[in-house]
Amino acid sequence: MTCGTPVNLVRELVKKGVRDLTVICNDTGLQGDGIGMLISADAVKHLIVSHIGTNPETGRKMIEGKIQVDLVPQGTLAERIRCAGAGLGGVLTPTGVGTIVAEGKEHVEVDGRTYLLEKPLPADFALIKAWKADRKGNLIYRKSTRNFNPLMAMAADCVIAEVEEIVEVGEIDPGEVVTPGIFIDFLTKGAN
Repeated sequence: MTCGTPVNLVRELVKKGVRDLTVICNDTGLQGDGIGMLISADAVKHLIVSHIGTNPETGRKMIEGKIQVDLVPQGTLAERIRCAGAGLGGVLTPTGVGTIVAEGKEHVEVDGRTYLLEKPLPADFALIKAWKADRKGNLIYRKSTRNFNPLMAMAADCVIAEVEEIVEVGEIDPGEVVTPGIFIDFLTKGAN
C-alpha cells in the first residue's frame, strides 16, 4: 500500500513512458499511487505480487487480460526474493500444496511431509526506498519499509535507492546499516 515504494522513481518511470515491465512487488498500492501509478499508465505486462486487493484497477486489468498476474503468498514471495539474493536454488514450503498454486511445481517430500519447491526470484533492476543513506549507499530503513526493500536490493543486478536523507560517510552507526552500500548502484534523494 505504497509503504516502502520509491514513489519518486516510479513517477519518473511513468513520465518516461516505459512499457512492458515485469514488476515484482508486495502489492499494487492504491489506484494512482505507488505501483498503482504504473498500473494506471499501462506500463506493466507481468506482475508478481502477493495481493492486488487495494487497487481495483489491477484486478480489472487482470480480468481483461491486459496484465498477467502471478499471485504468490507473501511469505513465499519474500523467501523467493531472498533466495535469489543469497544465491540459493529455492525454498521448500508447504504453502499451496494441494491447491492451484501447486500446479506445475516440483513436489518434494521431507520426513513424510510434502513441500513445493519455489524457485528464486531475481530481478534485473530494483527500485527501493530507504530512510537514510550515507554517500557510499549504506542504507537504514524505517519500520515496515524494511520488509521487502533489503531483500530486493540483494536480488537485483542493478539497484537504485531513493532515500529521504543523504549524510556523509561516518555519520551512520555501522550497527544501524541494514543494506550495505555494496548492493547499491545508484542513490537519489527523493522529495518527502
